[in-house]
Amino acid sequence: MTAPVYRSNSAPNYAAQPSISAEEKIHWLRLIRSENVGPITFYQLLQRFGTAKKAIEALPHLARRGGKNGNLKICTLADAEAEMKAHEKHGSRIVVAAEAEYPPLLKQIEDAPPILSVRGHAHLLQKPCAAIVGTRNASAAGRKFTEKLASELGEAGYIVASGLARGIDSAAHIAALRTGTIAVMAGGIDQIYPPDNQELYNQITEQGVLASEIQFGINPQARHFPRRNRIVSGLSLGVVVIEAALQSGSLITARCALDQNREVFAVPGSPLDPRCQGTNSLIKQGATLVESAGDVLEVLRRIQPPAAHTKSDVFFKALAFTEEKAEQMIAEATPIILELLSATPTPIDDLIRMSGLTAPIVLSVIMELELAGRLQRFPGNKVALFYH
Repeated sequence: MTAPVYRSNSAPNYAAQPSISAEEKIHWLRLIRSENVGPITFYQLLQRFGTAKKAIEALPHLARRGGKNGNLKICTLADAEAEMKAHEKHGSRIVVAAEAEYPPLLKQIEDAPPILSVRGHAHLLQKPCAAIVGTRNASAAGRKFTEKLASELGEAGYIVASGLARGIDSAAHIAALRTGTIAVMAGGIDQIYPPDNQELYNQITEQGVLASEIQFGINPQARHFPRRNRIVSGLSLGVVVIEAALQSGSLITARCALDQNREVFAVPGSPLDPRCQGTNSLIKQGATLVESAGDVLEVLRRIQPPAAHTKSDVFFKALAFTEEKAEQMIAEATPIILELLSATPTPIDDLIRMSGLTAPIVLSVIMELELAGRLQRFPGNKVALFYH
């Protein structure tokens, strides 16, 4: 598919620092671990209140105003400290989006995880990266091609990212161990999945890097895998899909890559093999056909990595009113937005246009509805009401 044009609606580019204070990092962890706080809402809260600590203090009020029944579960200081200690004991640690070690490409996506748990050689996160993903039940030919591709991309200077799954993912990691590989996990960084990848997990710890946004100690759940996939693509300049059925999770990674304006590649296969129907479909839709590493490298070498930039100040800085006046405007806007929303995902731009309200007010209403557990976010900057 066409070479990417990087969008400006990325996560805020907080000035990269060699390190931030332990207290500040704890509050970042508390905020993202609190109920109904996703990455986009996290960054919007920081923009509005300046610090994670102040945002945490405001959460109960915002959730109540959004219609929350009962108390919002806020991560306690004790729980956050316990997670930090668990990382220390495990040999892993937390890197936040304000630190220099955070992956620069990943920081550019709209829903970049505010924190990453990492174990291994974290400096690999700074290097140019290409993702390789595909089916768990890979053919011998698919594995062989994956190994050759991953090895040659590594020799060309690219770190190979994948999801530590069986099949294509594992083959890619193994072939790239010598040159560098990133394994993005769907559970906590201590939760090896699948369990039979224990040895590979240990090898990546020694020679590559493991990364996860999921809380330490949490087993992988179905809803975690799409979140993992958008990190795999977000880390990378492009995603190569090898052997993927039409309903494959690898196609979710490809869709994430498109949403993030990354390049998508696909390896063709026999139309008689269901494992190739998804990749063949991607090629029909415009993905770059891959027969060798040269096909990937030719495109990647033309891509200019996005320069660091700051997210537009449209959110709360545009609310040039007193807090009391802003609250009044948000309260008056909430029923208007609720009337426009339904269970069908609706672009936020459409809500702004149809409501006649300013972007900051609409974003404020959406944030409070999400904190109240009444709204879900979807790819493509869309939202929908959540019916329990």
